[in-house]
Amino acid sequence: MAGERAVRVGIVGYGMGKYHAERVAATAGLQLAAVCDVDPVRARQAAADFPGIDGLTETAALLGRTDIDLVVAAVPHHAHAELAIAASRAGKHVVVEKPMCITPAEATAMIEAASRAGRLLTVHHNRRWDGDYMVLREVVASGAIGDIYHVEMFGGGYHHPGHTWRADKAASGGAFYDWGAHYVDWLLGLVGGPVRSVTGHTRKLRWLDVTNEDDVQSWIDFESGVTAHIQMSNLARVGRSRWRVLGTLGGIEDAGNRQFRVHTEAHGYAATALVPFRADTWQRFYDNVAAHLGQGQPLAVPPQEARRVIGVIEATDRSARAGSVPVTVPYEAGA
Repeated sequence: MAGERAVRVGIVGYGMGKYHAERVAATAGLQLAAVCDVDPVRARQAAADFPGIDGLTETAALLGRTDIDLVVAAVPHHAHAELAIAASRAGKHVVVEKPMCITPAEATAMIEAASRAGRLLTVHHNRRWDGDYMVLREVVASGAIGDIYHVEMFGGGYHHPGHTWRADKAASGGAFYDWGAHYVDWLLGLVGGPVRSVTGHTRKLRWLDVTNEDDVQSWIDFESGVTAHIQMSNLARVGRSRWRVLGTLGGIEDAGNRQFRVHTEAHGYAATALVPFRADTWQRFYDNVAAHLGQGQPLAVPPQEARRVIGVIEATDRSARAGSVPVTVPYEAGA
């Protein structure tokens, strides 16, 4: 952090970058200084939306500015690693939009570049502060359902995935790399412990005008014996709720109306309770970034944790391409 002044932030990409700009502007200790987008119209729009900042069109110009302390990478997924490494080498702290990157090897290169520069690197897993996830973790930690042994998660529906880069496997990484990154991050935070193997299955049956998969399923086996299944789909005409968690003394299911139905025998009596979700508090991600840089508080999303997410996603894709055989996850220990 540069002396007593606020950390000055430059954002690359003004699609998702607008959300980041709003969050940075709302964070004490951070100051939005510039937005860079290759589209001059977007760059001008950023300067109009946030008076006093600079709207740039050249990433090199932003990275070369000595008054920029932190760079936010809000670009297509396949460009995350290159931009983050370049920003670290330029002496900047780095926030990367999720997913961290495409491969575990890229994630390692990003971590090493930040370490050599002595700068922060973190990934925008803001959904750790979703109201349902925070409550779910509290219920599990309370012991109400005993020890988790199985988790099921679902996201998606039946709809065309769109025509932007997010539906292009070369740019996005595939259908599991968008919302799937949040789901894998949630699962790893909920279950804990090393992953033993991952088995993936993908389908391409309906949306043939884009290159992302139509349906991705990942079976994740933990060394503890816990099993999990995640499905992200654009083919599911009949969907399911986001969560189903089973434990040795009970289970948790989505009851609708922003609440869980918790079944428990934790104290010797069978009982069912409705537990409301909290409010989402996504701002806490950037509050933590500012507190880490300004006060040395622990980083909420260490890059090694984000690398584990990429390891599971990439292993799912690798398994599917190999005929849905179980594969191991690189860097699973998060070292």
